[in-house]
Amino acid sequence: MTQHQEPGARVVVVGAGFAGLAAVRGLARTGMQTTLIDRNVYSTFQPLLYEVATAGLTSSDVAYPVRSESRRYGAAFRHGELAGIDPTARQIVLGDGAKLGYDYLILATGVAASYHGIPGAAEFSLALYTRHDAIVMRDRLMAGLERISRTGLRDDVDITVIGGGATGVELAGSLADLRNIALAASYPEIDRSRIHVSLVERAPALLMPFHPALREYTRRQLVKRGVDVRLGAAIREITPEQVIFTDGSTLISDVTVWAAGVAPPAPVSSWNLPQADGGRIRIGADLRVAGHERIFAVGDVALIDGYPLPQLAQPALQMGKHAADQICRLEAGQPAAAFRYRDKGIMATIGYRSAVVELPRRVRFHGTFAWLTWLALHLFFLLGGRNRISAMINMSSRYLTWRHGGGLIVGDGLSTGPAPLGGAAVQGQTEGSGLPEGSGAG
Repeated sequence: MTQHQEPGARVVVVGAGFAGLAAVRGLARTGMQTTLIDRNVYSTFQPLLYEVATAGLTSSDVAYPVRSESRRYGAAFRHGELAGIDPTARQIVLGDGAKLGYDYLILATGVAASYHGIPGAAEFSLALYTRHDAIVMRDRLMAGLERISRTGLRDDVDITVIGGGATGVELAGSLADLRNIALAASYPEIDRSRIHVSLVERAPALLMPFHPALREYTRRQLVKRGVDVRLGAAIREITPEQVIFTDGSTLISDVTVWAAGVAPPAPVSSWNLPQADGGRIRIGADLRVAGHERIFAVGDVALIDGYPLPQLAQPALQMGKHAADQICRLEAGQPAAAFRYRDKGIMATIGYRSAVVELPRRVRFHGTFAWLTWLALHLFFLLGGRNRISAMINMSSRYLTWRHGGGLIVGDGLSTGPAPLGGAAVQGQTEGSGLPEGSGAG
């Protein structure tokens, strides 16, 4: 007689970002019944969203079908959003009311923009944490340039980026390159000296996790590109026309972009799980949620008691794999092991042929080689061969043809007629539970 093998444990992974997909890969060929859930049918590669926002990549370059990735590793995919958790019944409830049972649950839902209670920040600034955000920003920038070109608008245009972390630095540098390199060729009728880019940071330096020498190099490079860098500047309020600082000074801003922090999406508070300051889920050293033996939380949505980690892709990838490994250990009757983060370094790009890289053992470098290193690594980590090839072609086209009137990519995604430069501000858009994670969102 043929003996039927008992089905493995049911593992539900919520979130198809770096952490969630790492968990799915770690569970492949283990015999587990793995189900991946995400509110989107695609996974977004967030580190390159700024390239989409500044017309360097198409939105499809940074999006990969979740079904393809889950099928590759033997997991089922369910399109939906997590609405509730019942630990006693070992069930989750989705937004459409459907219930799914689990033996183990891995929460990897990512984060959304955090506005720190600043009046007007959510209403009058653009975020850059989702594919939708990037398309809205790009369409607004491009519509504004077309309007200026068509009408001969003589007023100055001011773009302000709030937040001097990697996302803010990369976006400000790319906007400066767009103005300095591409504008003269694509819009020769527009006086580029009338377009101003500002970067505002509350801390005394940019890229605070980096070595001081790399922080100063970053500041100098942005200033060299014509970016107005304002450090130690705390914001009191944002309006449709300006940024107001706590000292009473103001900065005129036609477009304000928020890149000054993230927090768990609002639905997390309804899951009745322990939360730390800032709303992140409290987890133990083995990544299990405090008080819940069968629920893991990984990536940016989680905070290990006494062991805070940077909100980057590498911690998320390692946490996702560790959670998968611990489920295998528990199923084998072994105790769960503590997570230990292996620092593989950090990097950020500033603009064309300029980046900073900091590796373990005090290895630090910047400039063109750092930029090429950053570029190669990010193309390598893109999901799917088609995405890698398309992104490589589009980015090569951008940097090789910008001076000759090429390299601007428009119209590949949604466009609901966003207010152009100098028009009314567009309300910031963020997506919640189930969001893929990225460079500043693990």
